[in-house]
Amino acid sequence: MLIGYARVSTPEQDLTPQLDALLDAGCERTFSDKASGAKANRAGLAEALSHARAGDVLVVWKLDRLGRTMKGLVDLAAELAASGIGLRSITDGIDTAGAAGKLVFHILAAMAEMERDLNRERTTAALIVARREGRVGGRKTVMTPKRLEAARKLLASGMTIREIAPTIGVSVPTLYRHLPAPEQEAISAEVTTD
Repeated sequence: MLIGYARVSTPEQDLTPQLDALLDAGCERTFSDKASGAKANRAGLAEALSHARAGDVLVVWKLDRLGRTMKGLVDLAAELAASGIGLRSITDGIDTAGAAGKLVFHILAAMAEMERDLNRERTTAALIVARREGRVGGRKTVMTPKRLEAARKLLASGMTIREIAPTIGVSVPTLYRHLPAPEQEAISAEVTTD
């Protein structure tokens, strides 16, 4: 069975040209979405995939209707192949049911893998340079020296960590990270000996 899938990015766009092309291609069922290709959850695509069985072919007007990234497209094609479902793109002239279509997809998969490897290498190189320059990645801490000092004073006054955290505007785990148990005990001990 030929199962068609059409997608446009916004509600204002018209699906009609894609749907007409899918009907002309012989699709018995068609599913559609009006959502960005970047969205992972597309109800129409999910429904089309759940409807497809081994031996069926998922037909799209153009490959970019399935997703934005090469990796996402290759992963989807691999998922379809594992389920025994073919993939055909009308305008791109790709059909994984034939040897040429499979070859094209293997080439695309190799290119996607190379792209991932290059991105990984560039990221690693950039992190090494940043560390060498004294920059560290990640989110900035919310625990400022001022807040830490306030937390120590409040702890010395007898308040608990759970009471202090909302008072200074941080979470309990953040406060525990910056005031480990030995330091808490030392502050509490100073209060009881005074």
